Amino acid sequence: MSDAPLMLGVSGARGIVGQTMTTHVARRFAACWGAHLVDVSDQRPLVCLGRDSRPSGGDLLTAAAEGLSRAGCKVVDLGIVATPTVGVMINSMSATGGVVVTASHNPTPWNGLKLLDHNGMAPQPELAAEIIAAFQAGDRPEAMDPGEVVVEARATDTHIAKVLGQIEPVLLADKSYHVVLDSINGAGCEGGRRLLESINCQVEHLGSEPTGHFWHEPEPIAANLSGLCEAVVASGADIGCAQDPDADRLALVDEQGRYIGEEYTLVLSVWRMLLDHPEIALVANLSTSRMIDDLADRFGATVHRSAVGEANVASMMRAEGAPIGGEGNGGVMLPAVTWIRDSLTAMVLVLDLMRREDKTLSALVDSLPSYVILKDKLPLRDRSDLDPALSRLRSGFSDARINDSDGVRIDFESGWAHVRPSNTEPIARIIVEASDEATAISLIERVRKVAEL
Repeated sequence: MSDAPLMLGVSGARGIVGQTMTTHVARRFAACWGAHLVDVSDQRPLVCLGRDSRPSGGDLLTAAAEGLSRAGCKVVDLGIVATPTVGVMINSMSATGGVVVTASHNPTPWNGLKLLDHNGMAPQPELAAEIIAAFQAGDRPEAMDPGEVVVEARATDTHIAKVLGQIEPVLLADKSYHVVLDSINGAGCEGGRRLLESINCQVEHLGSEPTGHFWHEPEPIAANLSGLCEAVVASGADIGCAQDPDADRLALVDEQGRYIGEEYTLVLSVWRMLLDHPEIALVANLSTSRMIDDLADRFGATVHRSAVGEANVASMMRAEGAPIGGEGNGGVMLPAVTWIRDSLTAMVLVLDLMRREDKTLSALVDSLPSYVILKDKLPLRDRSDLDPALSRLRSGFSDARINDSDGVRIDFESGWAHVRPSNTEPIARIIVEASDEATAISLIERVRKVAEL
């Protein structure tokens, strides 16, 4: 990990603290974004700035605030908040843009800067490329009249109010659900706990202090959530909810202590929306389970597939007028709250689905078609290293249905496979889905053999 490069892409900048991610990098990258916002504004831009709870976040946030201010922006320092909270505040304050100091699910040595536009969305790839080019050119934008930095401490209140406005909180409060919440000592500690308490949940809170010292590996996958599963069983809870460090993703554990996982988060949230709004447009990325297609068929809705990445999903949602969408990594996007994936929104939608259907989480999950998803990853020195493998896949499976808008996705009769470079790590991702594990294993072996990976 020590030789990991500075990752620059649609997700912003991300690197190892003290090596590729330094205060100098944060200051200059934020300044390049601030200079762009100044250029497109007819008055001093207002920029919302927040961070997750990593110990390195304070210094990097200060550096980012300096870069934005020197570029001519007025900066609103939100402190430690969930990433979607920054998106909520951009809309609430009619800000010109935002920056979040976070490395999402990466381990503690990582940190980074995520850029957000005036909609609270990640910038489109073309704009992200412009900012990266300015940064790589060594630009140090400074305005004649630097902007001030002010503090706003009520951002989480605004976020919670937005989420509660999407349901009937009094009816949900009547259920008094028992929830074990694992906030992994991340940015979602306060917002997650307070949201659940506001709907009268009995909350057992793991990783409840936003210290950034994650009590287990931060990505909310099965291998890292055994403690949450055990706590749900021990306490007799109705559900377990696992946030990632910046609280934009959510994984679920049912009342039996069974890891449900991230793929179900979007499907269950969409199900809740479809109860009131059938036949709507939905958006999911190419790596998301076909469960959402099965659910859409049940209600007469339509699923549109985007390239992987929050900005790509949001762009297609806007184009199709989709009121909900997201990704199979536990990321639910509800534009009525924010255009950013949001664990708080996902928690409320899943709990309200349990209420509306009057079923346990396990019963809801068991009523959905069952698939097996396998994921693998391979180290890359450069994204272009994957190009020959993708070419071999396109030619080797030319008789299958191919989508190459983001790497290569191959749809077979027995399932699908998606091979693509990561936007956030120097790796290639391989994802396959089939109706059973043996078929999924066979698919991944076929893909690796043809791609020569």
